[in-house]
Amino acid sequence: MTAELVRGQNHPLSEVRLEIRISAGRPVVAAATLSDDSGRARSAEWVVHPGAPVLPGLEVSRQAAADHRLALDLGAMPEAVHHVDVLLALPAAGGGPTRFGAVAAPFVAVTGLDGTELVSYTITGLDAESAVIALELYRRQGAWKVRAVGQGYAGGLTALLTDLGLAEAGELAAAAEEAVAQGLARSVAAPPSRTTDDARSHQVPALPRPDPAAAVSPHEGASHDGSLHNGSSPEGQVSGTAGPAVQQPASSTGSAGATPAAGSPPPPPAGRTIDYRHPRRQPAPPSPAASGQPASPSPSGHPAAPPAAGAAPAGHDGQPARPVAGDATGWSMDERLYNQVWGMFEDLARTTAAYRSAVDFADSRMDKELDQALSDPRSRIGGQGDAAREAARAKHAQLVDQARAALDRDLAQLTDESEVVEPALPAAYACWDNPVWHGYRVPMENPMAVRLGDLHLPEDPSLRIPMLIRLPLERGLWIDSGRWAPPDDSFADAGERRRLAMEAAVAHAARLIAVHPPGEFGVHVVDPAGSGAQALAPLVRTGVLAGPPAAGAAGVADVLSRLTERVDLVQMAVRGGAPDALPPGFDAGEQLLIVNDFPHGFDDRAVTRLRYLADEGPAVGVHLMMVADREDAAAYGPLLDPLWRSLLRLTPVPDDHLADPWVGHAWTYEPPVVPPGSQVLQLVLTEVAAARRDWNR
Repeated sequence: MTAELVRGQNHPLSEVRLEIRISAGRPVVAAATLSDDSGRARSAEWVVHPGAPVLPGLEVSRQAAADHRLALDLGAMPEAVHHVDVLLALPAAGGGPTRFGAVAAPFVAVTGLDGTELVSYTITGLDAESAVIALELYRRQGAWKVRAVGQGYAGGLTALLTDLGLAEAGELAAAAEEAVAQGLARSVAAPPSRTTDDARSHQVPALPRPDPAAAVSPHEGASHDGSLHNGSSPEGQVSGTAGPAVQQPASSTGSAGATPAAGSPPPPPAGRTIDYRHPRRQPAPPSPAASGQPASPSPSGHPAAPPAAGAAPAGHDGQPARPVAGDATGWSMDERLYNQVWGMFEDLARTTAAYRSAVDFADSRMDKELDQALSDPRSRIGGQGDAAREAARAKHAQLVDQARAALDRDLAQLTDESEVVEPALPAAYACWDNPVWHGYRVPMENPMAVRLGDLHLPEDPSLRIPMLIRLPLERGLWIDSGRWAPPDDSFADAGERRRLAMEAAVAHAARLIAVHPPGEFGVHVVDPAGSGAQALAPLVRTGVLAGPPAAGAAGVADVLSRLTERVDLVQMAVRGGAPDALPPGFDAGEQLLIVNDFPHGFDDRAVTRLRYLADEGPAVGVHLMMVADREDAAAYGPLLDPLWRSLLRLTPVPDDHLADPWVGHAWTYEPPVVPPGSQVLQLVLTEVAAARRDWNR
C-alpha cells in the first residue's frame, strides 16, 4: 500500500532498485545529487542533470518535461554515498512559469520495478521558489529510507546547489539550462490545429485538477508549512492529491516520460477516444471545495493500515535490520557514535512532527464535519444529527489511532537502537550511571563531544536522546537558578534553586575535566559570597581547580583580569602570525570560568570584562559557565541582553525550554544527575587529580 508522506516524514524502503516518477503538469528539469554522511556533495561529478544525466546507479531525463521517470539502483551506489537528493527546477528557457506558485503542486512517487507505488509526496506550500529538493533517500542502519523534503529556493538551481556545498554551483546550473535549451532547439514544432470536427472526434476527457485550497496547514516549519494534503484511496485507486499524472503522447522531442511503460495497454482502435492518462493512476475525486465533502487524510490518517508497530526497515537481504552501536560513518568509533546519536535525534523529531500534523488534521477534519452536520437544520431532528456526530468522532479516532500506530512503529525502532547504543557510549557521551565510569581512566586525547544531558518529547518520555555538544565549546553555558518549576510540583525557594543550579554546574564541570587529558582543561571559580561552597566541595577537596574559589569583589576582579589578559595575549599572537611566541610557562589548555551568584560582587568594570570573555573567549579557549538568575541582574536592563543570548541555557531540573525551530518542537531537557548516594563523581575527580600530579612530575 502506498505511503503518502508529508513534509519532514520518512519511510523505510523495502527495495533498492527503484523508479522515481514525477508529474508536474508543466515542463520541469529533474536532477539529483549524491552526498556523503555530512550531507555535502563532494564535487560536480556527484551531480546528475540534463547535461550529465548518468551516474552509476542513477539516470535522469535529458531535458525538461511535464513527466519524468528516474531510474535508481541504491545497491549500486558507492559506499561513500549516504544521501541521494531528487531535485526539480523550472527551466529558464521556453518562456514558461518562473515560480512554482504559478503551477500545480508537483507530485513525486517512488515505485518498484513492477510499477507498484511505495511512497508518494505532493509538494505543497511553494510560492516564489523556482527550484526545490523534492525527496531525500538516505542510508540508515544498513537500510535505505526516503524522506519528503519540499525545501524550495527562490534563487533557483544555483542557490540550491550552493546550499548543498558545491563551489561550482553556477556552472552546473548553467550546464543544465544549456542542455535544456539545446533540447528545445532540436524539438519539432507542434502540428497545426485540427478542424472542429476532427478535434471533436479526438477529444480527451477532462481530468480534475488538484485543489490547493484543500490542503490543511496545521504546522509551521522553518521555511514552509508542514502541509497535510488532501487525498483519497478507494479500492483500485492510487492515493495522491496531485490529480492524475497525464501521460503525454510520444513525439519527436524525446522528452522523458513520453514512452509508455512496458505492459501498458495497446492503443485503441481508430474512431475511439484516446486516453492519455497514466495506466496505473485513476482520476482523483472532486476537491472538497467543489464537492463540499471533508478532505481525506494524508499518510498519518490514511485508511490503509500502517506497517506493524516496531517493524524495522528491511535490509538488502530482506531481513529486518538489527540496531548496531556505531552504525554510522566516521573515522573513529567516537565519531560514528556521535553521528548515530544525532541521526536518532533527527528521526525522532521528524516522526513526531508527522504524528502531530496528522492529529491536527484529524481534529480539523472532525470540526469541519461537525459544523456541516449542525449547519443543516434537517440533521438536528431525530437521530440523523447524532449519527453524523458519531461518524465524525469514529473517523477521528480511526485517523488518530493509525497515526499513533505509525509513530509507535518508529518509536519502537528508536528505542531498540537506544538500548544498543547507550551501553556502548564512551565516558564523554555516557550518563553518570553508565558502568563505563567505574572503569574510568584519564584519556590521553581530547574528546570530540561531551554530553550535557538528555532530550525527550512528551509522546514517549522514556525515549531519551543524549544531548551531545561538540568540543571545544563554541558558546558559554548558563545554568539558570531562576523561577523554573520543580518536576514534582513542590515548592523551591531561592536558596534551594541556587543549590540545585550550583550542583548541576559542578557536575558539568567535573565531566569536562574528566574527559580531557591532564593539563588540557583548567577550571576557575568565582563565588563572591561563598554561597556555593557546599556544592563546590568535590572540586575543592580533590584539588582539580586552578586555584581556590575567588571571593569578594577583589577576588572577582583578579580572576577576570587574568583571564582577560590571557584572551588578549592569545589574540595578539594569532593575529600576528606567531602563535608560538607566547610567554614561557603559558598554560595553553582550555580554561573554564564558573561564575556563581551573579551579579553579586560585580561592579561595572567587572561586568564589562565578563561580557568580553563571553564574546571573545571561546575562540581562544576561554569558556564561561554562569550560575545565575536573570531577574537578579534586571537592574542592568538591556545592557546584559547580549550576554544571556550568547549563552546556552540549561536548567538543574527537567524543563521543556529547548526549542527546535525546524519542526516546532519544545524538547524537554533533563540534566545529567549523579545517582543519589553514588561516589562516582568523587572517584573520577580523584583519578583526575592523581593523573595531573603524575603529569606535572
